[in-house]
Amino acid sequence: MVNPMDSVNLFADETGEGPSALVLLHGFGGSHHIWDEVRTFLDPSDHILAYDLPGHGQSLEALGEGAAPQFAKLILADLEQRGVSHAHVVGHSLGGAVAVLMGLFQPQRISRLTLLGPGGFGPEINAALLKDLAHAASAEEIASSLRAMATPDFVPPGSAIRQMAAERAVPGQLDALKVLLSRIVRNGRQGAFTPEQLASLSMPVTLVWGELDPVLPFVQAEGAPASFHLVRQSGCGHMLPLEAPEAMASIITRD
Repeated sequence: MVNPMDSVNLFADETGEGPSALVLLHGFGGSHHIWDEVRTFLDPSDHILAYDLPGHGQSLEALGEGAAPQFAKLILADLEQRGVSHAHVVGHSLGGAVAVLMGLFQPQRISRLTLLGPGGFGPEINAALLKDLAHAASAEEIASSLRAMATPDFVPPGSAIRQMAAERAVPGQLDALKVLLSRIVRNGRQGAFTPEQLASLSMPVTLVWGELDPVLPFVQAEGAPASFHLVRQSGCGHMLPLEAPEAMASIITRD
């Protein structure tokens, strides 16, 4: 059992209410705003919790000493505090690794997982691209970083660039991202789940991966358990919530 008080500095943008919720977890360097366009295709009356992960956005002060396992425990504590007993957790990149950990820690609370280019499915990771994202401060730097993590012809939405630039102007935000990156990537590799851990997930899992992902290679998706429902997203890179928001919403709401 996690301590609900650990979640005191954790922010979530919430719509709707009830014991069941759709939980949205962004990737490294983002915030809950990464889901803004996806949410335009979701039912606004649904109970939705779009979190800022610790060290990001309005959860900047919640970073603490850990990374994905600590984040998973904090979010589970927050869900308990909010009275959410059943959650469909959607996680992108780092948020995908957090989602898997939530499913491992409290499978009785997690009804479904939808993982978009998740971290932790293999040690390979493009550390240079993540480093560029961690250091990007100006609108031009952010746009360049997002393009590099997507596909060559991708044009990042201006609203997303402006939002990220405003978040990175907050004192301490860039420093927090650099610290977190040092915990996620060591010697150019990321930590990875074992096949046994992934196979032990008892809830339905949908795995969505951009075939052109330059951050986490698509081959990692092909090594996932056969029980996972794999969706190959052709023509997309790593930034799936921005590159294909309508398609991601359709996948999230699919029975």
